[in-house]
Amino acid sequence: MAVVLGIESSCDETAAALVTSDRAILAQRIASQDDAHRPYGGVVPEIAARAHAERLTPLIEATLADAGMALGAVDAIAATAGPGLIGGVMVGLVTAKALALAGGKPLIAINHLEGHALSPRLADASLTYPYLLLLVSGGHCQILRVDGVGRFRRLATTIDDALGEAFDKSAKVLGLGYPGGPALERLAATGNPRAVPLPRPLRGHAEPHFSFAGLKSAVLRAKESGEHADADIAASFQQAAIDCLIDRTARALDAAGTVSALVVAGGVAANKPIRAALEALASRHGLPFIAPPPMLCTDNAAMIAWAGVERLALGQNDPLDFVARPRWPLDPEAEPARGAGVKA
Repeated sequence: MAVVLGIESSCDETAAALVTSDRAILAQRIASQDDAHRPYGGVVPEIAARAHAERLTPLIEATLADAGMALGAVDAIAATAGPGLIGGVMVGLVTAKALALAGGKPLIAINHLEGHALSPRLADASLTYPYLLLLVSGGHCQILRVDGVGRFRRLATTIDDALGEAFDKSAKVLGLGYPGGPALERLAATGNPRAVPLPRPLRGHAEPHFSFAGLKSAVLRAKESGEHADADIAASFQQAAIDCLIDRTARALDAAGTVSALVVAGGVAANKPIRAALEALASRHGLPFIAPPPMLCTDNAAMIAWAGVERLALGQNDPLDFVARPRWPLDPEAEPARGAGVKA
């Protein structure tokens, strides 16, 4: 049984975890930076990098202590090497390199998106390749066919904003603070999802890409009009987002070929109404629906450690001069979506 130490520092969560090859999370610690970034209404990269540098080493030591393990008992060190805020990514990767060098352990540089993509396999041993993945977070909104470790075919992406960003910006318009996604979901539960006429961008288009910039702008106009209750705006936004996700994912399912399951991952995957709608879609297509538990949806080190476990089992590791990457697509061969900006 292999044990991998995972390190995650790509955005505003400092995290470390120990995961085994039989899917046991021996220990995990996450240090949130919400309080530091809340006054600014979003993540400030310089503050995030500083916090990672201050917290990561004590966090790793505490995680090892929680599991009653020494570094020498670990089989490999896996760390997020991108994409993400480059300052934070460098803190985690440099720390992992130092630990690997000092302990004589393999270094495994993990694509943060692959961590999300493989996290459902940590949560559910029955999930087999290939599967269709909807990856939805604050920085990414993609649909991929996952054929194996490092083998991804991107079927769709956002041409502007990610859905998680649209949730957070809409929450900010409604005065819900940061982080906004969970707060908007709670408010939406008390509103009428049909009260505010909001657009469903790209719904019905042949290509299964996403667009959320127009929906986000429509929320701002609805708020400024003064004609609608905040709860109704939140509920209507969430329903519009769900309608877009279901329409686009259904289109991708038609193009994906034979897959074992419909899978969702990423921070937005913690949203319960979104999960319910995707589960119904999977059922209509005769597929199992698999979503990690909420603790594995948001940024965490257990998913990074598990990606390390999967790569270690294939004999894969990386040199100590591996360079951190602010951008790192899962499918580098994918053609740019028509109309997409640099974020897509």
